Amino acid sequence: MSSCAADSATPNHAESERERYAEMKGGEAEQYAAEFLQRQHLVLLERNYHCRFGEIDLIMRDGETLVFVEVRMRTNQIFGGAAASITLSKQTKLLRTARHYLAKLKSTPPCRFDAVLLSGSDGLEVEWIKNAFGE
Repeated sequence: MSSCAADSATPNHAESERERYAEMKGGEAEQYAAEFLQRQHLVLLERNYHCRFGEIDLIMRDGETLVFVEVRMRTNQIFGGAAASITLSKQTKLLRTARHYLAKLKSTPPCRFDAVLLSGSDGLEVEWIKNAFGE
């Protein structure tokens, strides 16, 4: 056992990350997803974009492509998991909200809708679905 107090107070990175997200909620899940996508070289433009049609969790740029991201977290598969929670109604709201966002731009870039699904008991299992709804 080390005599250095800092050694015992500083858990390794993997342990501290698991503890940090062990009880992840919506905003924390979005933050984790944003950090994950930034590590994949996407650039964060907006977080929680709201309009009268709904909300988009993250708006990012992947090269020249504008990416609208829906983040979902499920700790179990009882109700179909994270992917099943993005219903047709939710997709319609996302599409309308994205159109509202695009209307503010001078020109319309190529776009896609991605989903970042966080699952597992600690929420750290990440599935990134590019072009999740094919719009």
